[in-house]
Amino acid sequence: MSVGGLVAELTAVRHGQSVANVAFPAARAAGRLDAGVSGRDADVELTPLGRAQAAALGRALAAEPPIIRPPEVVVCSPYLRARRTYEIAAEAAARGGLALPEPVIDDRLVDRLMGRFELMTRAAIDARFPAEAERRRASGQWDYRPPGGENFPDIARRLGALLTDLHHDHADRRVLIVAHDAVVVMLRQLVEGLSYDELGRIAAEGGIRNAGITRFTRDGDQLTLAEFNTATHLAGVSADGAA
Repeated sequence: MSVGGLVAELTAVRHGQSVANVAFPAARAAGRLDAGVSGRDADVELTPLGRAQAAALGRALAAEPPIIRPPEVVVCSPYLRARRTYEIAAEAAARGGLALPEPVIDDRLVDRLMGRFELMTRAAIDARFPAEAERRRASGQWDYRPPGGENFPDIARRLGALLTDLHHDHADRRVLIVAHDAVVVMLRQLVEGLSYDELGRIAAEGGIRNAGITRFTRDGDQLTLAEFNTATHLAGVSADGAA
């Protein structure tokens, strides 16, 4: 991706572990249709481990040397799990002597919108809407758009507009994004021009870690990947906050 003005550095962090990150794999493993997570996806909370991961991120930003150069601009998803991740990280960084910027909340950083199927398990969707399961198979995982929701090209469009604004408004500055796994994946596609096959290999290798760091740095007139899914700052972190 090459544009006129560029941020100096773009770092994307996935939120800490959420209640849904635990509940959905557990439901799948047990063969349950219901993951037991109700309400809105935007309101899903962090788990105790997720809060500990967020605090570890803040400590790592305030460490000497820091895990990355501290951001000058922070842009955050409006979803609770992302906002709380940054709030906890900022509090931990402040205890370490580093004042982080106030975040800007941007709706373009929401997680993938699932529309009618929000917070439904794949098994429940397949059981209740068999025609949708067939449509998903025909479209493929990247192009499938659930009713009222988004496919991955839709996510790329909103993130492309966000990147254009970041480059224009924050050229030569270090920008931190706190958001979701779909956002991190599609940022890689936008910045690096990855194919869906390449994105599929990323997913097959375990996906995006909670509180993991992905960073792009400016190289001439473009951004290049400097690190992906870094989680060294999370070594030994446990739900009781120990590290």
